[in-house]
Amino acid sequence: MEKIPLKSHHKFFGQAKNFGGQYIPEILRPALLDLENAYKKIFPSKTYQRELKDLLKHFVGRPTPLIYAKNASKILGNEIFLKFEGLANTGAHKINNAVGQVLLAKKMGKKKVIAETGAGQHGLATAAAAAKLGLSCEVYMGEIDIARQRPNVFNMELFGARVISVTSGTKTLKDAVNETLRVWSKESSETFYVLGSALGPYPYPDIVRDLQSIIGKEVKKQCKDYFETLPDIMIACVGGGSNSIGFFSEFVNDKSVRLVGVEAGGIGNQVGENATRMSKNSKKGIAQGYKSIFLQDNQGNLSPTHSISAGLDYAGIGPQLAYLGTIGRIEFTSALDSKVIEALKFFAKHEGIIPALESSHALAEVINISQKVKNKKIIANISGRGDKDIFITAKTINPKDWVKFLKEEIARMQELRIDSK
Repeated sequence: MEKIPLKSHHKFFGQAKNFGGQYIPEILRPALLDLENAYKKIFPSKTYQRELKDLLKHFVGRPTPLIYAKNASKILGNEIFLKFEGLANTGAHKINNAVGQVLLAKKMGKKKVIAETGAGQHGLATAAAAAKLGLSCEVYMGEIDIARQRPNVFNMELFGARVISVTSGTKTLKDAVNETLRVWSKESSETFYVLGSALGPYPYPDIVRDLQSIIGKEVKKQCKDYFETLPDIMIACVGGGSNSIGFFSEFVNDKSVRLVGVEAGGIGNQVGENATRMSKNSKKGIAQGYKSIFLQDNQGNLSPTHSISAGLDYAGIGPQLAYLGTIGRIEFTSALDSKVIEALKFFAKHEGIIPALESSHALAEVINISQKVKNKKIIANISGRGDKDIFITAKTINPKDWVKFLKEEIARMQELRIDSK
C-alpha cells in the first residue's frame, strides 16, 4: 500500500474528490475564505504554535497518561492500554480542538465564538477556552441533549456561556449544527464558529485533525515507556470523528497497526435505532457543508439516529474517516447500547476509571476483539470521563436507587423553599 496523504488535497480526501469539499451558501464564503487564510498563515506561525503549546501544557494539562490496564489485560488475554483523555481540563479530548480554535479566533480579531454540541463536552470545552482567552460564547444544543447532559449545561453557564436550546427537528446534534450554521451566516464578520468534530466544510476537517493529532503523537512517544514496537491494534469510538482521527492520524501509514473505529450500534438495525454510517444502510451525500457518508432516506434527508451516548448519535461521519474506511485503512464496527454499559461497568470495576459512554464503545470492542485474538498490544482511546453521563448511566444501571435519590432531592429542595420563606 502506498503512502496515504494525511491532509486534504484541493479541499477533498481521495483522488476522485469523493469526500470533503466546501458546499456552502454564498453568504458564508467570505467567512470560510477568512478561515482558510488564517489556517494557512496564522495557524503554522511560530507565535500561534508557541501560545498553543503553552495552553496545552499549562491550561489543558497535557500530556495525558497512557495507562496499562493490568487487571483487564489479565482477564482478557491481551496487553491493554488506555489513552486517558479524561484527565484533560474539562474532562475530554474536546479541549484540544476548542482551545486551538478559540486562540485562532482571537488572533483573527473575533470578539465572539459560537459552537454546537451533542454530549456537551465540546460546548463545555469551548466555553472554558473562551473564558480563559476573554471571548464571549454561545453554545447551541438540542433540547433532548440538554435534558440528558444537564451537568455539562450547568458548567457551560458557570463559565459564562449562553446555552441555547434547539427545538427543531430531532432536537439533537444535527439540528444544533444546522442552527449554528444559520446563526454564523448572519454574524460571521464578528463571530468565529468553533466546530467540534472533524467534519463540515473545508478547512474544518483539517484544522480539527491537526489540533487533535496531539493525542496520537503522545501515544507514539508513550509506547516507548512500555514496549519498543508499535501497538498491534488501536481502537476508538467514532461519532463525527475528532477523537478517532486525532488518535489514528499518527499511525495511518504504519501498516502493521490495525485501526478500528467503533460506531453506535444503538438498540438494533432498523432506521432510527443506531448511528452506523459505515454500513450498508448508508450512502454518500452532501450535508452541512461537506460530502461524506450519511444515514439518509431516498430523498437525501438525514435519517433519525439513536445512541445511548449523546456524542455518537450523528447521521454523518467526518470525510477523512469515510475515505480511510472506504480504502480499508480503518475497520469499522459497532457496539450495542447494552454492550457499552457492560464495558463501562467492567473497566470501572477492574481498572478504577469511569469512561464516558462514547469511550465505552471503544472498550466494548476491546472486550469483543479479545474473544478473537490473544497476546496483542491493544490501545483504546478513552476520549472522556463519564461524570457527564450520570443522568443516563445511573438510571440505566440502578434505576430504583436513582429514582429514590431524585425524589429525596426534590423533597429536600421543597423543605429549603419553605424554610427560606
